[in-house]
Amino acid sequence: MNDTCKSERMGWKDLLAFGRAEIAALHKTWIAFFVTFYVWFNMAPLVSTIIRDTGLTLDQLKVLAICNVALTVPARVLIGMLSDRIGPRKTFCLVMWSMAVPCVWFAFATSYTEMLAARLILSAVGTGFVVGIHMTSLWFKPRDAGFSQGVEAGLGNWGSSLAAITLPFIALSVLDSWRWAIALSGGVMFAYGIYYWFAITDGPIGTVRPKSRKAAAIEVSTWGDLVNATLWTIPIMGVLALLVRTVTKKGYITSDIAYIFYAVIAAGVLYQVIMLVKVNVPILKKGVPQDDRYNFTQVGTLCASYVVTFGAELAVISMLPYFFQKAFQLRPVMAGLFGSMFALLNFFSRALGGYVSDRMPTRKSAHLIYLGGVTGGFVLMGLIGPEWPLAAAVLVVMICAMFVTGGCGTTFALIPFVKRRITGNVAGYAGAYGNVGAVVYTTAYTFLTDNQFFLLIGGTAFATFLFCLFFLKEPAGAFSHEYHLSSVDRQMMELETVQCK
Repeated sequence: MNDTCKSERMGWKDLLAFGRAEIAALHKTWIAFFVTFYVWFNMAPLVSTIIRDTGLTLDQLKVLAICNVALTVPARVLIGMLSDRIGPRKTFCLVMWSMAVPCVWFAFATSYTEMLAARLILSAVGTGFVVGIHMTSLWFKPRDAGFSQGVEAGLGNWGSSLAAITLPFIALSVLDSWRWAIALSGGVMFAYGIYYWFAITDGPIGTVRPKSRKAAAIEVSTWGDLVNATLWTIPIMGVLALLVRTVTKKGYITSDIAYIFYAVIAAGVLYQVIMLVKVNVPILKKGVPQDDRYNFTQVGTLCASYVVTFGAELAVISMLPYFFQKAFQLRPVMAGLFGSMFALLNFFSRALGGYVSDRMPTRKSAHLIYLGGVTGGFVLMGLIGPEWPLAAAVLVVMICAMFVTGGCGTTFALIPFVKRRITGNVAGYAGAYGNVGAVVYTTAYTFLTDNQFFLLIGGTAFATFLFCLFFLKEPAGAFSHEYHLSSVDRQMMELETVQCK
């Protein structure tokens, strides 16, 4: 890091130190993340306008909304692997450039089939989150990992909120066209990708990052970890079967077409498993040096943690406004205001979670405190009823939201410490499981009452708390000046240096 970097840990006021290279990189990266999320959520605020202009039904728009998240889950893992291999700068630019194409295609689509295909491809733009985490981990020291990543992810997530606020105005009052408004968002993202290519490097100038051996699958250290990784990999593609089931149950597609989709998903799962074996068997036969080993269960604890934090957040956001409307007989506008608390608190509370993780005696203890808060928060939400004072219900939801979104920060404060050269892979797995959790919770919600739904999340959060209590290990060097590098990391860096020369 540059010479102007202060010796003390990063704090809130440091975010205004734009002259420091790492702070400038942080702002450039959260903006990149922001624009990808702005594009990802550029359809929802314009649903009524699109229906009026195209004649599509609300059910058809709901199918488009399902397509909008379908490929995000497996794509996050693939993009994480690519980021480890070619670097986050190139990967982020490729995401922004390539996803601008389906964005514009969707904007000017002339048939519903075109809109479905464009939106399905565009769902991969949600991978920007993974690349941003990887880039931030390259710019900041271990002791600042939590806060810097909390800020990057918290501000980036606001892209969805700002899209909801600004796109109706742009479409109706400025451009007088929802198509041009959506196309403009894609154009801005493409232009920012050009700027980002020239404006940033993969870490401070002069540093060499360790590369992963392969971009096809995550590396493991033991034969037992290969089995473990396989078990954690299957749901990433397999969860798409729940989306197909939902679409089929609602009558949007026939059973025959559903079977074709199930077959494609099964083939995708099989391919993932084959690539895991193909990449890791030669590595394991050769033997992994002791100082290069890591336990894949550490990845599992982070995946489970992101299920009950970000996954729960996504699931609750979709139903909370209507919950307030039903429970307290509120008007839709007021219910929407209270229901938006999870999203509105995202920047402050996620950054706060990372900030706390940087300053607690151990990162594990900070994470367990937040998981305990998630458990208690959802148990209390499960007890909310019409007899409660509205103020008390709002207070409980705010407290729960603080722990849920803050828990995202403590989760990603741990990710850079699993294994340095596969940080993108690990971020991809955890990020994907956030969406896996959202799909599973949302599906479960169709069978439960609101209070049962909150208690279900609370129960899974408690199970995750126990899982992390017994299996999550405090990372070595969690507050040091430099990340731990294994002998293989150093070999990969030396090889990269020689190739560059």
